[in-house]
Amino acid sequence: MLNQIETENLEVELLVEAVYRRYGYDFRNYSRVSLKRRMHGFLKKAGYDRLSEMIPKVLYDRPFFDALLYGISVPVTEMFRDPSVYMAVRKTVVGTLQTYPFVKVWHAGCATGEEAYSLAILFKEEGLYDRARIYATDFNDQALDTAKKGIYPVDLIRRYTENYLKSGGKESFSDYYHSQYGSAIMNPDLKKNIVFANHNLASDAVFGEIHFIMCRNVLIYFDRELQNRALKLFYDSLVYKGFLCLGTKETIQFSEFQDRFDEVDKERRIYRKLVV
Repeated sequence: MLNQIETENLEVELLVEAVYRRYGYDFRNYSRVSLKRRMHGFLKKAGYDRLSEMIPKVLYDRPFFDALLYGISVPVTEMFRDPSVYMAVRKTVVGTLQTYPFVKVWHAGCATGEEAYSLAILFKEEGLYDRARIYATDFNDQALDTAKKGIYPVDLIRRYTENYLKSGGKESFSDYYHSQYGSAIMNPDLKKNIVFANHNLASDAVFGEIHFIMCRNVLIYFDRELQNRALKLFYDSLVYKGFLCLGTKETIQFSEFQDRFDEVDKERRIYRKLVV
């Protein structure tokens, strides 16, 4: 007979399998610790006692599934999150990108878009934006809708402004948005070279000829097998000596790809592709 923990683990497996077979979203290789934590957080909000009780609702109620998907897949994010990472990008990546006639950037796991707009601002200040294309991807369409609109609660702007200044911002952050009805709306000129698109690191193919990839606070939710799959996507998508930025929470150490990149910034986990 299964104990309580084993029963809860079984419920997670059944719910994950139901989601995959019904909708095609594959969480089978996600870290069980983080996945279970997020599922239980959603469970309380939805008013259920056990994960297994949600399975029929997930199978037959698409809006309910969409809410579950959003709850378990969208990471916490903000403009210029971990400012030192953006400062490091300015110092160690931008100079090389400025040598290319056109720059292709992939922001993988962009969630609701705050960091994609942060990159757009950084590139604009470094004279790169007009010859750059930023592909900002996520597999959650609800999050992408928010990203495309570029509308965020105005009460977050104070923290975003502090982050911007700490990241080496060169202008006034207020130049990049306007306030209306309690919201901060990102300027349209920041959107013109951003392509928001659905892409799933667990199942979709590579992007080609990318010069710089940023993927932060995503790999921590994957098991080792899926981490290696994502790193292979990044490696195959980058041009020779292209840059990969994972930020402070993740690393390629102990992965199958640790010998295929040079380490550019150890603390902020910025790497440069080698040809092996």
